[in-house]
Amino acid sequence: MGRKVNLGIIGAGRIGRVHAEHLAFRIREAELLAVADVFPPAAEKLAVDFRVETVYEDHRQLLRDDRIEAVVICSSTDTHAQMIEEAAAAGKHIFCEKPIALDLAEIDRALEAVERAGVKLQVGFNRRFDPSFRRVREIVASGKIGTPHILRITSRDPEPPPIEYVKVSGGIFLDMTIHDFDMARYLIGSEVEEVYAVGNVLVDPAIGEVGDIDTAVVTLRFANGVLGVIDNSRKAVYGYDQRVEVFGSAGMALVTNRTPDNAIVSDAEGVHAAKPLYFFVERYTEAYVEEMQAFVRCILEDTLPPVTGIDGRIPVVMGYAARKSYEENRPVRLEEISS
Repeated sequence: MGRKVNLGIIGAGRIGRVHAEHLAFRIREAELLAVADVFPPAAEKLAVDFRVETVYEDHRQLLRDDRIEAVVICSSTDTHAQMIEEAAAAGKHIFCEKPIALDLAEIDRALEAVERAGVKLQVGFNRRFDPSFRRVREIVASGKIGTPHILRITSRDPEPPPIEYVKVSGGIFLDMTIHDFDMARYLIGSEVEEVYAVGNVLVDPAIGEVGDIDTAVVTLRFANGVLGVIDNSRKAVYGYDQRVEVFGSAGMALVTNRTPDNAIVSDAEGVHAAKPLYFFVERYTEAYVEEMQAFVRCILEDTLPPVTGIDGRIPVVMGYAARKSYEENRPVRLEEISS
């Protein structure tokens, strides 16, 4: 039997439970030993459900646990950077959910701590690991559709998040579009140089009242000349809408929505099919498993994580550029955004 990586999870909320289940039951090379959460009942329930032997209320106790080689940070965004620094100082490899932080200076301090400690950091942009999106990346990189010209990404949630969450989320560009910014870089294999964003409040007036928008369109200009378009909505009544298209000089690669089944019924009233999967956890189950598998593998094989700290920083810069573009009604180059 091969070596296993001993891990601890910080944060026993929704995404913490997703990762805990996969580490406990679906990744053979992982051993989930501990969980920490400031709300003990959540940590205790996770421990019972996924057979985790040790529960801590303070994440620092988990970091002092000599058995643990790597940590998975699933706590609230405002704690990520600090926990990365503390985990790095403790010599633990780190998986951290996105974003690393909403402040670029905090991100830079966290990345410097990781560099000094010589540990690995992988950022949780799970969509890169979706089999369909990964296949599009392979097709583009192989040249099968020729030179890429246009990228289109549609990302629409089935329901807006609670207003209390919206208040602390950093806004739509740093909370929702950030996934699409990362996907754009990943699919095209080039950096974005300029963004232009427009938006409105068309779903819920309460979102506007707290200073955010719920509907947005962002255009991207890549360094290699590709043009991109991202459209976002906080509410698609038919389900979780996740589509991608890359058009090139010799063809096109397209990913449509995942549905519970692919049965199509044709009758006198029309042609009917199942709605897209409703919840992001269902849509990206395979991606969540594969991203955590990749994190464990990079530790075992001593390789670079597939989504690095810099990959975590750049979409935050893009989010701030999009916000600035929306507020000033003009294209914004990423070089205008500083810490």
